[in-house]
Amino acid sequence: MEPMDDPASIAAAASNFASYPGPVTDAAAKEFLDSYPLPLLFSALESEYEVPGLEASVVSCLERIFKTSYGASLLPQCMPYAKAGLIANSSLTRRLACKAVEHFLENSDKDEGIGVHAIAENGLLTSIITCLADGDDNVAKAATEAVKNLAKSTRGLELLFPSKEGEIMHLKQLAMNCSSLVRIRILSIAAALFSISSETAAAVYQSGLLNMFEQELNSTSDMLATLNLLELLYEFAATPNGAKYLLTKNTLHRLAATISNSSVDSMLRSRAMMICARLLSLDSVYSAVDELDVKNVIQAIDMNLELLKFTESNECEIALNSLGQIGLVMQGAELLLCSAPPTARHVIDAAFSRQGRNIQMAGTHALADISGVERSQSTLLLNDQAESCLRNLIYTAAENSSMRSPSNLFWSLLQQEPEVRLAVYRLIAGLVTRPWCLWEVCSKQEIINFVTNPFSETTKEGMEFRHSCCVAINNSLMASDYKNDAAFSQVAEKLQVAIKSGPYLAKVRTESTPLVITQERF
Repeated sequence: MEPMDDPASIAAAASNFASYPGPVTDAAAKEFLDSYPLPLLFSALESEYEVPGLEASVVSCLERIFKTSYGASLLPQCMPYAKAGLIANSSLTRRLACKAVEHFLENSDKDEGIGVHAIAENGLLTSIITCLADGDDNVAKAATEAVKNLAKSTRGLELLFPSKEGEIMHLKQLAMNCSSLVRIRILSIAAALFSISSETAAAVYQSGLLNMFEQELNSTSDMLATLNLLELLYEFAATPNGAKYLLTKNTLHRLAATISNSSVDSMLRSRAMMICARLLSLDSVYSAVDELDVKNVIQAIDMNLELLKFTESNECEIALNSLGQIGLVMQGAELLLCSAPPTARHVIDAAFSRQGRNIQMAGTHALADISGVERSQSTLLLNDQAESCLRNLIYTAAENSSMRSPSNLFWSLLQQEPEVRLAVYRLIAGLVTRPWCLWEVCSKQEIINFVTNPFSETTKEGMEFRHSCCVAINNSLMASDYKNDAAFSQVAEKLQVAIKSGPYLAKVRTESTPLVITQERF
């Protein structure tokens, strides 16, 4: 046996190469492969030599090589070896084969379909999909990435989701005959594919693979499996294509039923609220669904908060945050304020009644969202009924408190800890567009002095929020009838000085002061 063919020598060289610090260069990869060619390394993986660390060292070495440009250029000739590696007994070798396919597809010319052609020619698809059900999570993850890369090309989509009659859809076949865990994994891939492109989303949708979503959601009695499914629905809701799919499946109605069911575990109710909030924070949703479905969701969250009574719980925070997300869009905010009774009352009560630090912060941020702090200028103000309700709720909250006025409420909140103040800056910036709130803020000297003081905040985020609040107050003042009011001239001057100074601590010029002391005498 020649030295270079000695398994111990290969293990030592591969170990040294794999553990070398820093990124691997093309030159280093080529130099190593000149001494230890790929066929030799693959043979070492297939051998039964009992050399400690041989397999792990060779796998780590090859993973580093394939990440280089030089190594990637050699991947086409590695596909026959990958076919054997995908069905190897060792999970390390199976993972390496999956990663090799992943890198090959990532670096191949997708327009020409070279990578897809090689996958089909070498019969790798069935083995890759089988690896999705691998007992080793690392192998399954590597196979998942390979499938995602395959779906990024038109030809790859055709391979994964064949449209011709009689052709087997291996992905769907596996999903139908595997454990719940593997089905969740496959559905997770489907959720990821929806975000790639509308073409990819259409291929997944037409395949019928997603019908298992409903079957799994209806049939499972396992809370963990249900929670995993809801997590996937949350991912679907994050993309326009995914949201469109969910809306065609009457998802809002189903989720509203989950939220309002007190016998359902709070974790499931919370996740259902988050999915609904993510969907209802999209403008396009309101033209695609029946308004009654939206109202049912809002009513379900309302009932949930009514039962929770602002307990310091994660579910209560999520409910308030969900209302804030829904209020990000004009239609959502109007429904929150125009319902009977207005669901927004929970947000205002949480913000102003000091039910606990986290609850108060969640309520204040949610009220800022409903008021339009994140909306464009054209959609910031709501319809007359919603605006009237917003004003009445805030004034009622003030009158029912010891503060007696919104300006005193704002000032009280500004005197709290920094995290709460960030929410208050957002709230004032959103509400101050309304003349009634502008008057409340500008007539309270303490508020103006605080927000225009560059030393009120010490953190970068706090300084930026404070400055943004100044800008919002100034813009509203300059656009209002109060701009020529002598009573607010000093306020306008302070705001403009604060805005020009920027968000961060103003540089105050300090002159050196001479120190004169009497000479000490003994």
